Amino acid sequence: MPAPTDTHSDATAARFPAKARRLVCRIGASGLFLRAAAPWLPVCDLAAHRLTGGRWLPSQLVLPTVLLTTTGRHSGRPRAVPVCAHPLPGGGWLVAATNFGRPHHPAWSTNLLHHAHAHLTWNDRRHPVTARLLDPEEQQTVWPTLLALLPVYGDYAARAAHREIRVFRLDPGRRDGHVPEE
Repeated sequence: MPAPTDTHSDATAARFPAKARRLVCRIGASGLFLRAAAPWLPVCDLAAHRLTGGRWLPSQLVLPTVLLTTTGRHSGRPRAVPVCAHPLPGGGWLVAATNFGRPHHPAWSTNLLHHAHAHLTWNDRRHPVTARLLDPEEQQTVWPTLLALLPVYGDYAARAAHREIRVFRLDPGRRDGHVPEE
């Protein structure tokens, strides 16, 4: 995977200006959004992704969104889900398993705990990645970066206060070369 650089992070910030992020955060924190839209956004993203041959996720219009394909914990089958991801200078990505502040962890995060190898689709390219759950100290260090990307994460964390928000670092590559198929 081409390593995201500081320039890439700057380009991401330019592509998703503060005004647009504030609007997304205002809408994303509303109760109506959480009840009505949150369950359907990933479904719409996946449908559009399939219809366009993997070239487009509607969420990419307002957020830095990638398609993460994990291996199902029980089924062993590939499971694709759109997630908001923050590119790291020098390579890799940060993803937070907020699940819109719902009471349970998203399935993709549990899948990563059981099968750390996955792939990420970004800029029409699939990249093998290895996930690592950040420890609490690391999470405290990166949380301000994630809040700068999407301040609504603070609202989601408050709603999900009874559970720890899992934060993963997705690093490029994989030792054994296996990548789950979609």
